[in-house]
Amino acid sequence: MQRLARYLLFLLALLLVLSPTSLHAQDQSVVRAILFYSPTCGHCHKVIQEDLPLLVEKYGDQLQIVLINTQTQGGSALFAAAAEWGGIPEGQRGVPLMVVGDELLFGSIEIPTRLPGIVEEGLSADGIGWPTFPGMSEVVAELEARQSQPVEGPAEKPTENPAKNPTTSASPTATTVAATVTPAPAVGDDDNIVLFGESGPTTVADLSITERLMLDPVGSAIALVVLVLLIISAIWIAISWIRTGLPETVGAGWQVWIIPVLAVIGLGIAAYLAFVETTASEAVCGPVGDCNAVQDSPYAKLFGVLHVGVLGVLGYLVILTLWLWQRLGSVASTRKTAWMLPAVLLFGVSFSAYLTFLEPFVIAAICMWCIASAVMMILLLWFTYLWRVPPSAAK
Repeated sequence: MQRLARYLLFLLALLLVLSPTSLHAQDQSVVRAILFYSPTCGHCHKVIQEDLPLLVEKYGDQLQIVLINTQTQGGSALFAAAAEWGGIPEGQRGVPLMVVGDELLFGSIEIPTRLPGIVEEGLSADGIGWPTFPGMSEVVAELEARQSQPVEGPAEKPTENPAKNPTTSASPTATTVAATVTPAPAVGDDDNIVLFGESGPTTVADLSITERLMLDPVGSAIALVVLVLLIISAIWIAISWIRTGLPETVGAGWQVWIIPVLAVIGLGIAAYLAFVETTASEAVCGPVGDCNAVQDSPYAKLFGVLHVGVLGVLGYLVILTLWLWQRLGSVASTRKTAWMLPAVLLFGVSFSAYLTFLEPFVIAAICMWCIASAVMMILLLWFTYLWRVPPSAAK
């Protein structure tokens, strides 16, 4: 009888574990997260293509992630709302940004490092719901509506984008809700990772030049002005040297001492960019431009090997070394090498023009740190040239 009683108790316990109510409780143990990304962000591609598939394979349906493209109108509005909700200062907002419950994870290092632990903790505590920043209620409603629809082959894009229809809701975040939700091809066809963003171009290559400039009209305008100044400076001084010859001696006065001051400022900028590039850190960007997108682009490395920031550090060190040589070297030696400093700066201005051209027209993002370095190069070139003694006056 005791053995039979134990057997019946075991069967009862097994039925309780396998009951629909128990299974439904297990189904509710899900962690849900939002990942804000940009098509031009290299760190975003790394997280989406390398890190998330491993986590999805491990946790399956217990991990649901929605990817939101910040380069769409609605995605940008949601990103701003999430950043404001999370207390992120405007100058420090960048992608990739993941929101899990009340947690904000930044960058391609913190997201894969902390997310598994957050998922484990969330699953042990009956899951984590969708974030609660403004606009998420509309996103959740749209996702639930699409999940309730029967799947009959590949999803088709809607014939009309309500986000562009003036008769739709005036809510600034509702424009994203009206967008297309499709599986993210970079991650796979799993239903628990979806790409949530407006229909339209998803890569910079799909954008026209005008559309690239209009992604950041203020930053693009600044970059274009600096680009024109770089080109004019390089051409003007190159023609002047052809006509008068290369200078042989250094002038005197306060103008000479402004050169190392500008070079030290440029060196600080280049050192910061080198740190960001070599450590894959998130740069502190101002309200204009997206320096992280520029630093994450393939053009942040020369020939795919040398970081442009590191090249900038080397360039400014050469400038300072040549200036010191002109100030401390003998008259005979400095006369023979006086042309080196302006020649190096002319190359620096020309290379800065190339990099500045890439930002608005190719990368479709502006790095104000890079623009500041280009301005330093312009000032250094002009101060170096204007206060040097040409050969005719030196004799």
